[in-house]
Amino acid sequence: MEDYIIWFDHLGMSDVDRVGGKNASLGEMISNLANAGVSVPGGFATTAHAYREFLATDGLKDRIDEALEALDVNDVNELARVGSQIRQWIVDTPFPDVLDNALKEAFGKLQDGNDNMAVAVRSSATAEDLPDASFAGQQETFLNVVGLPQVRYSVKEVFASLFNDRAISYRVHHGFDHKMVALSAGIQKMVRSETAASGVMFTLDTESGFRDVVFITASYGLGETVVQGAVNPDEFYVHKPTLEAGRPSVLRRNLGSKAIKMVYHSEPGEGQYVETVKVEQEDRNRFSISDAEVEALAEQAMIIEKHYGRPMDIEWAKDGDDGRIYIVQARPETVKSRVGANVMERYLLKETGKVLVEGRSIGHKIGSGPVRIVNSINEMDRVQPGDVLVTDMTDPDWEPVMKRASAIVTDRGGRTCHAAIIARELGIPAVVGCGDATELLKDGQEVTVSCAEGDTGMIYEGALDFELYENTVESMPEIPFKIMMNVGNPDRAFDFQALPNEGVGLARLEFIINRMIGVHPKALLNFDGLPRDIKQTVEKRISGYSSPVDFYVDKLVEGISTLAAAFAPKKVIVRLSDFKSNEYANLIGGTLYEPDEENPMLGFRGASRYISDTFRDCFELECRALKKVRDEMGLNNVEVMVPFVRTVGEAEQVVELLAANGLKRGENGLRVIMMCELPANALLADEFLQHFDGFSIGSNDLTQLTLGLDRDSGIIAHLFDERNDAVKALLSNAIQACRKSGKYVGICGQGPSDHPDLAKWLMDQGIDSVSLNPDSVLDTWFFLAGDKND
Repeated sequence: MEDYIIWFDHLGMSDVDRVGGKNASLGEMISNLANAGVSVPGGFATTAHAYREFLATDGLKDRIDEALEALDVNDVNELARVGSQIRQWIVDTPFPDVLDNALKEAFGKLQDGNDNMAVAVRSSATAEDLPDASFAGQQETFLNVVGLPQVRYSVKEVFASLFNDRAISYRVHHGFDHKMVALSAGIQKMVRSETAASGVMFTLDTESGFRDVVFITASYGLGETVVQGAVNPDEFYVHKPTLEAGRPSVLRRNLGSKAIKMVYHSEPGEGQYVETVKVEQEDRNRFSISDAEVEALAEQAMIIEKHYGRPMDIEWAKDGDDGRIYIVQARPETVKSRVGANVMERYLLKETGKVLVEGRSIGHKIGSGPVRIVNSINEMDRVQPGDVLVTDMTDPDWEPVMKRASAIVTDRGGRTCHAAIIARELGIPAVVGCGDATELLKDGQEVTVSCAEGDTGMIYEGALDFELYENTVESMPEIPFKIMMNVGNPDRAFDFQALPNEGVGLARLEFIINRMIGVHPKALLNFDGLPRDIKQTVEKRISGYSSPVDFYVDKLVEGISTLAAAFAPKKVIVRLSDFKSNEYANLIGGTLYEPDEENPMLGFRGASRYISDTFRDCFELECRALKKVRDEMGLNNVEVMVPFVRTVGEAEQVVELLAANGLKRGENGLRVIMMCELPANALLADEFLQHFDGFSIGSNDLTQLTLGLDRDSGIIAHLFDERNDAVKALLSNAIQACRKSGKYVGICGQGPSDHPDLAKWLMDQGIDSVSLNPDSVLDTWFFLAGDKND
């Protein structure tokens, strides 16, 4: 019987040639990882030998070979015709008696008397999931298959799916001989996720390749909606070292719209085993799985990754009956794990334009061209080289034409859908899950698709100018001080950490508040008393979180912990919020609480806010978030920086207030740094340093206040120069005071990023670190190393 059918628990990775990559992997996990905590539903697989015997029936193989040899896969219409014909031949050909009997016997044993037991019938190609290829989604999966007749039908359809248009095209373009690929069907007990949740996870970040996180997507019902890209799922990032330490480890949460779910068909018939239904609004507004379940999934993913010794792409399902989480597929990740880390590619927009649509970005590239709206697979031949393909969702059937596009935009889909995987493999920027791109964009309209600005992908009006920078980091020369980075956007943290650096010298909390929260903290503290219209807007923002205040704190925690985890164990200096009153007023509900100041730059900001009666409760929320990141999550590479301290008295009060909120200098290794950005800070450096562990010099405000000019004024902009002698005198005074007292001194202003010669002067002054914008790190590094060598 083993010539035709093999049970999963008799299989391992040495059996790829017998049952394909997926089925061999299921057997490997059942055989080796069950005792380690990985749960895989049982079942059996048909063999590649069984498939080849089937093809030998009625001269089927010869007819298929002849049809494929004459086929030009670049002719989309001909590809569709030939593929359809081959699939029909397979469906019409009967199974050999020996295979049919083996299938009947094995399925009866799996049922074990339960005639209503549902199974999944999955495809597994013998050349599938090799390290240098991804066949993701190219063959079919059938769910909720009940009874032997439906199993027979589904296995036949699985065999036929080896000749889907996308699979034929993929093999040709990647040099796989059709004759060398065989198919195995896996018959596996169904996990009842139709009443719970399911999804996909990767043991690295799919966008940057960062290896210290598990990226998890989740949605209600059966997992095909996530895999196909038919739903915008919830997303989670889990930090592996923090999880291994037994601490709270969920770094990021993104609430997906989860508009639909796939469930068992109410009246199953031939091929009609599942149906798609709408998700209730109440369920859409909460996460489909809990943090505890996210961490349990990540634990299983890490066990699997460790066993295989490589990054993995894993499908999972939660059973609504027993509440357990099961692994239903695992394969090697084949895109990001192959990308060389020695060459840094950075796409930068040189101009901005009107944002037409937003969605989830895939990759970090930029593409532009005319919009081509395609409503169905029958219209694919309309896409010409360089077009921006816009559609509701691009499933893997579209692979033959996707490579023509300069970019892809979809209404539906998440970062782990098949379309996203193929877009990454092809190196094409894609923005998925936009919601209404097919309605808002017009056919033939010139657009620029940017995935280079973080998690959010932007579709801009017009063909905007952009540049591609490539730098090699293969052999960075040594320099005598630390180059750190200014990183405000947690979306790019995993990407930026790959640059040579000594940590983050400036992480702006206001960037996290603006981008990830968008609501004034007072509006969240006083949620019940908000005007009705503002309250409704805020309610929508805080979906998925237990209370308005928890939303604020948890989102701060997510932003800070993402930066901390990306750069750990290197220092990440987090600057407490430094919004001006006009900037706070721009947040939702902000105008209710902010004063109207003539000159906000010199007004209610920095330390003065924290110690005031009107803002102290907001400041305490920031302290709560920082304490959680350091003490509960254990990311104590986070340090605290206090901005805009006008007097020594303010310095003393702020440090006391931090300590009262659990952020005491020296406790758990905490350093509290002061932003040195007023002339008073540099002139009285010795007095200020009595209350802090060092200075981080803010050259922007220091220059502005030293020279008495508004840096935002175009009329006098030409006078703004951090290299002015008066500014340098103050810089030197601050640096020498820190050196004399043995305390840290760095600079995090714009000056060194704009002027490498200023960075050189600071190096000569003996500064500990220079914190640069990410796009200037490599150029400044090489400039300083070259100057040193000269």
